[in-house]
Amino acid sequence: MIVVSDTTPLISLLKIRKLDLLKELFETVQIPDAVFSELTTNKRFKAEAEEILDCDFIKTVSVDKESVQKLIEETGLDIGETEAIVLSESVKADLTLIDERSARNVAKQRGIVITGTVGILARAFGQGLINAKEIQDCAKILHSEGRYISESLLDALLNLAK
Repeated sequence: MIVVSDTTPLISLLKIRKLDLLKELFETVQIPDAVFSELTTNKRFKAEAEEILDCDFIKTVSVDKESVQKLIEETGLDIGETEAIVLSESVKADLTLIDERSARNVAKQRGIVITGTVGILARAFGQGLINAKEIQDCAKILHSEGRYISESLLDALLNLAK
């Protein structure tokens, strides 16, 4: 399975100490250069950067800059989101990890199959990789870290974990 990720799902999984779920679920996750840069150069994510640099299942891939620029002009998305979408299209990804609503909408319009942090937790729960208590703890941490999850999505996740 070819999986591509934007920055936010990786940061969220790092915050809840569940980045390893990606390896267990997918073996390898591809990220574009801009996402790698966002993860490793932002001073707010210094601890996370160390973990990403040591991560053997996340692979950085370069994308066509002209395609990226064109999509940015068309959509107004940021560079990481845009490169993730372009990478997904170029490698014919089976799944793309994106949390931000505007990027999700663009990806869906382009026929890209998406999920986000909550979808990863739900998938991991469904495969027995995490339990209901862990999901509840993760939801609390994400909320306390300022990671926005809509109430309806959070309720659906917590109901799944009951």
